[in-house]
Amino acid sequence: MSLVARELETHNIPTVVIGSAKDIVEYCGVPRFIFTDFPLGNPIGPPYEPNLQYQSLCQATELLQNATEGRTTVTSPVHWTGAPDWRPVYNQLKPEDGNRLAAMGEARRRDQDQARQSSNS
Repeated sequence: MSLVARELETHNIPTVVIGSAKDIVEYCGVPRFIFTDFPLGNPIGPPYEPNLQYQSLCQATELLQNATEGRTTVTSPVHWTGAPDWRPVYNQLKPEDGNRLAAMGEARRRDQDQARQSSNS
């Protein structure tokens, strides 16, 4: 995404990148970047929390309007579901989850195999 943003900028299309991989995005040299300390894949906030997501989008709009120099990075004040220290518990699995998740994976693979066989017939 960072490289796409840089290419768009060369064609005078302003961009703001919102993301969590600060070192990678800054290395790519995007013009405007909002760093969110969220799990990868959730750049504007937790699922089903539109108010937090809206805050991230408002911050992006503000940065787009007010950034005065290239390679501007702003750290979002929004915290993951109100807990700044989300890392120790995010996607934490309990030992008893193993069998349930293995069964779900097996069912998904079985369904995919059946779908493939149906489309090949």
